[in-house]
Amino acid sequence: MGKAQTVAYFKPIINPDPKEKKDVHIDTVNSYFSLPLSYEDSYAFTRPQAMKLLEMENQGELIDTVIYKIKKLEETHDFIIIDGSDFVGEGTAFELEANMSIAKNLSSPVIVVVSGEDKTVPQVINSAITVWRSFEARELQVIGIIVNKVKPDCVDAVQEFLSGQLPANVTLSIIPEDVNLNAPTMKEIYEHLGGKIVLGEEQLTNPVHHFITGAMQVPQFLNHIKENVVIVTPADRGDIVISALQANLSVNYPKVAGIVLSGGGKLDEPVQRMIEGLQNIVPIVSVKTGTFDTTANVSSIRSRITPDNKQKIQLAIDTFTKYVDIKALEEKLVTFKPEGITPHMFQYQITKRAKSQRKHIVLPEGNDDRVLKAAARLLNQDIVDLTILGDPAQIAVAIKRLGLTIDPVRVQIINPVESPRFAEYAETLYELRKSKNLALDAARDLMTDVSYFGTMMVFKGHADGMVSGAVHTTQHTIRPALQFVKTKPGISTVSSVFFMCLPDRVAVFGDCAVNPDPTAEQLAEIAISSAESSQRFGIEPRIAMLSYSSGTSGEGADVEKVRQATEIVKQKRPDLKVEGPIQYDAAVDPIVGKQKLPNSEVAGKANVLIFPDLNTGNNTYKAVQRETGALAIGPMLQGLNKPVNDLSRGCTVDDIFNTVIITAIQGQDEKAEAMAAAEQAALNNTVR
Repeated sequence: MGKAQTVAYFKPIINPDPKEKKDVHIDTVNSYFSLPLSYEDSYAFTRPQAMKLLEMENQGELIDTVIYKIKKLEETHDFIIIDGSDFVGEGTAFELEANMSIAKNLSSPVIVVVSGEDKTVPQVINSAITVWRSFEARELQVIGIIVNKVKPDCVDAVQEFLSGQLPANVTLSIIPEDVNLNAPTMKEIYEHLGGKIVLGEEQLTNPVHHFITGAMQVPQFLNHIKENVVIVTPADRGDIVISALQANLSVNYPKVAGIVLSGGGKLDEPVQRMIEGLQNIVPIVSVKTGTFDTTANVSSIRSRITPDNKQKIQLAIDTFTKYVDIKALEEKLVTFKPEGITPHMFQYQITKRAKSQRKHIVLPEGNDDRVLKAAARLLNQDIVDLTILGDPAQIAVAIKRLGLTIDPVRVQIINPVESPRFAEYAETLYELRKSKNLALDAARDLMTDVSYFGTMMVFKGHADGMVSGAVHTTQHTIRPALQFVKTKPGISTVSSVFFMCLPDRVAVFGDCAVNPDPTAEQLAEIAISSAESSQRFGIEPRIAMLSYSSGTSGEGADVEKVRQATEIVKQKRPDLKVEGPIQYDAAVDPIVGKQKLPNSEVAGKANVLIFPDLNTGNNTYKAVQRETGALAIGPMLQGLNKPVNDLSRGCTVDDIFNTVIITAIQGQDEKAEAMAAAEQAALNNTVR
């Protein structure tokens, strides 16, 4: 907290219901460090809420909500401390997995805190290694492990063994148990027992190190008094109460922390009157439970650091500073680079990006229920403006039948043949294609086709992009774009990519939809276009040129084509990380990749996977999608002057929703590129 200007503390899952009481961690941190953050912005779910989502197999909603709240904090804070669940109470089985999923989706560095309380050396070591391995298995970057509350005489043994087991890049810190930090205060005991204060309210901050039951004769009782003891005794044992108070005043006895009167009774009046006349009296609390139950309840109290206990807060800070290598952790945090991107974060980022500069997308297939459902979601989330093509009356009936809410201000529903621009569009098509022997009447006929009409809207700038293919074939969807939208300068091959949202990462697959058997030159161009698409969507590309062999192990025309394509990529774009030929397992599995290509910076870590032909690519993406449950966003077409994207006829509402979002982002990029080109042209004219 000393290095950043603005810091936020966030706890994804809290234990108490905010309606009943505040989470003590949030309350303490926000209060002590004066963080200007509302309590509601400091957490996402209560434990019961989180468990209910998991029971309903709706972990996605949990992760999405956590991401949204943390990203909102990032807008106004330099640094965010995310405090995972603390494995206390019911439902601890899901907590480790929830903590790992949250860290993975946020691509955040992890400091693992392991408790050594009441554990032997082997138990502490086993806990630390097990938790560390769990995080490592999920490819989370653990920068430090703190083992807390270790018995002082076990610290050296734990330090020595773990130092030999953990990698050098993990900072290890061992914090010995401190009785003053573990000890509850009399206030915590009073609140936990639901008691009533009789006397000594001003001394409720007294720490409690021991407890005894005052049910014996006074001489024997006095022999059991220890430093900072709390005494549980029935209210009618005035002799015990008076003896305890006298012992507290005597230099020959340890300090008494407080007295708990059990059974709900009151002190006898003479006793009450006598002790009321004493100064600096220890806290006396009355509870309704019997002596045995009260003693059991006191023994079960776990101390918390609370906002009002400044002394314990400072002790905790001093202890942390003394035993943790803060400088090493700071250096790791400053130099930390997140690796990869998860599906939840990818979808959050693309949705936010699409919203940042709203674009107008045309959907030609208004006669399909999936398209209308996706349109309603897009409009309700305020992501894009839409034009839907089709018969307005039929679409209105379908919207009503589906029970959808679609804002008529944000959507145009157009029947192409009834559009005021129909003649203009037909004339434009004729002018563009008359050299190809297209007659004006034929142009008018083609313009009745929703694919031609929608593509012309994009070409004329009346829409920023088009998404089609839920009903029509790929050829039907992209033919108009190939005919008159054309490819970008320097691009000869239109290709496609899918964003494959795998369980814990996002990979780019290309080309799985357009080119049946690309040449080596075309394959290289596909790889470069796919890498640029990857970068555009926040994924730093590591390109694998896939084949049936890795490195120099295989021969044959097919593998030679991939080898040539890899060399072309290296020549044209030496800035890109590329490996090929390489097999799929060596590309994505770190262990296999290291075995087959030990010196490669791509093997085992590839995220842009280029297939040698359409047969391999299309079958692989569908196999991965079906067998892993991955969300496949796309195909997104690459190389066109304006964004036109094709859907699979088996697409879902989610597929349409996500493809519209990436099309909108492409539309933002096209505008930015056009503005940059115009500025460069103006500069060139000025120079002349």
